[in-house]
Amino acid sequence: MKNKRRILGIDPGSRLTGFGVLDFVGDQPSYVASGTVQSPDGSFPDRLKTIFVAVGEIVDEYRPDIVAIESVFMSRNAGSALKLGHARSAALCATFAFDIEVFEYAPREIKQAVVGTGSASKAQVQHMVVSLLQLSATPSSDAADALAAAICHGNQRALRARLGSRSIVANLR
Repeated sequence: MKNKRRILGIDPGSRLTGFGVLDFVGDQPSYVASGTVQSPDGSFPDRLKTIFVAVGEIVDEYRPDIVAIESVFMSRNAGSALKLGHARSAALCATFAFDIEVFEYAPREIKQAVVGTGSASKAQVQHMVVSLLQLSATPSSDAADALAAAICHGNQRALRARLGSRSIVANLR
């Protein structure tokens, strides 16, 4: 039997944080769970605490080997980018006590890996996640983005494994 790896994908947000858990055996993903963490109305520190606690509970329940998280992208509104960075940090900090490997991917990189274009719409990402994972229902856009992050990492990992020592020639190592 090939090595099974459990990947937790996270799509951070200060209001909604998506999560998706996939098991990969070789390069074949299988769906485990997904959903969103909804932060309450109220103070920003309370919303960050909600993200921190919820992601910690998700990690404790599903015990992933790897976390794949979307990196912060620069938006036109610096305040929004800062809030996104704080939410992302709250989610990441929740994983540190579990000693899990963390990998970051740009939103365009995730879309490219799942849809084939870095400028894909949320609807296109949802459609491809449903198709690739053979889901019977469409996850929310935040959960689909988190599942896409997990798929992106699983595909990157499989590609690196196939390349093996040849990746030195391609200057990928």
